[in-house]
Amino acid sequence: MNDENVENTNINHNPPTAKPGKTFYRRNLPHMQKLRRPIFITFRTRPGLILPESTRTQVLNHCLHDHGHKLHMHCAVVMPDHVHLLLTLLEDSDGMPYSLEEIMSGIKGASSHTVNACLKRKGKLWQDESFDHVLRSDQSTHAKAQYICDNPIRKGLVSDLDDYPWLWREWVEGEGEAKA
Repeated sequence: MNDENVENTNINHNPPTAKPGKTFYRRNLPHMQKLRRPIFITFRTRPGLILPESTRTQVLNHCLHDHGHKLHMHCAVVMPDHVHLLLTLLEDSDGMPYSLEEIMSGIKGASSHTVNACLKRKGKLWQDESFDHVLRSDQSTHAKAQYICDNPIRKGLVSDLDDYPWLWREWVEGEGEAKA
């Protein structure tokens, strides 16, 4: 049985428990989380690194990996040099919330490993820091979702959102993995 099957088997039989997290942690930027509130997150590649199209689906799938288990993803987009996410952290079976620190470490670590293997390179893929912002109202949640979805158009990558394969929206794609 390969590692992927072992991991999936463990998830199905032993639901993951949340690592004790903080509602606030600091690296160079402050990072806050609030139970049941969406969080807008942006993280970037290291300066000068562009994600080839061949790797963007893998990055998006890593972003969606814990959807429905540790987080609820509202929307996500993988751009050539950055990623935007809008998600709400979930709780484990004991009512403990998963931490933003744990989620981001998992997404960035796993996607970095996959992309580096694909590109036959070594080294850091992502900048250490990410920008995150707890949204306070449904209106700001809708505005951030619109901002995320419009990113490929604003950057001139497509003229129609449905033509950008590295965009995932819960109200369109629903449950599951990236389409590309």
